Amino acid sequence: MPTRLIRTGDEPVHARSPLRMRLGLATWGLLWTLGGAVAFAVVGRPGWAAACGVLAVVTLVDLVLVIRHIRQGPHYQPGPDVPPYAPLGERRRGRGWRRAP
Repeated sequence: MPTRLIRTGDEPVHARSPLRMRLGLATWGLLWTLGGAVAFAVVGRPGWAAACGVLAVVTLVDLVLVIRHIRQGPHYQPGPDVPPYAPLGERRRGRGWRRAP
């Protein structure tokens, strides 16, 4: 009976993000924070306008990073025949993956 490889629990380290969804959410957030900053500035609430401005800057940075990651393109993803990277603690002990029974 052939054995198969089992992942050892390091998948969150190598997880992929849905970048197109993040792009849409970051764009939506940028529009709302900029609109909020303008609206609060118009009604004379400088504290709230500044808070929305700070959030707009954070959202803009996220938007730039998402666009950068999208432009980098897909990265190499190993197939099922390639064993996963061992978690740091197991690398030191010489164990990185195990075979299923």
